[in-house]
Amino acid sequence: MSFIGVLEAIGKDFAKGLKWAVQYAVPVEKLVALLFPAAAPVATVVADATALIQSAVLLVEQKYAASGVQSGTGVQKLAEVMTLAGDAVATLLAQAGITASAAYIENLVSAVVAVLNVQPAPVAAVAK
Repeated sequence: MSFIGVLEAIGKDFAKGLKWAVQYAVPVEKLVALLFPAAAPVATVVADATALIQSAVLLVEQKYAASGVQSGTGVQKLAEVMTLAGDAVATLLAQAGITASAAYIENLVSAVVAVLNVQPAPVAAVAK
């Protein structure tokens, strides 16, 4: 797949993209193990935070794809994900004893995006 990326392919067709995201997106447990290897005792809270980030990323990507403006929007997309999920993620992580600044959460969002970008693209989106 070209530089367009998996997230853009998901967003091009909202219904198909959402179905793919729900079915094939990275399981939260794998993301938690990757992002927080030492957080086993608080895995549920961390998994909730990671799932929230993943959902916000997919929602924002689909919004931009639906409007036809995908490229050059990384900063704006990150800002929207932070608006949608930043405070809630910080609260969830605080429950787990993790102090999370905005920069820390932005790094988590970037990590989630990176993991989502390496997932196989939906077959229907590649065929288009």
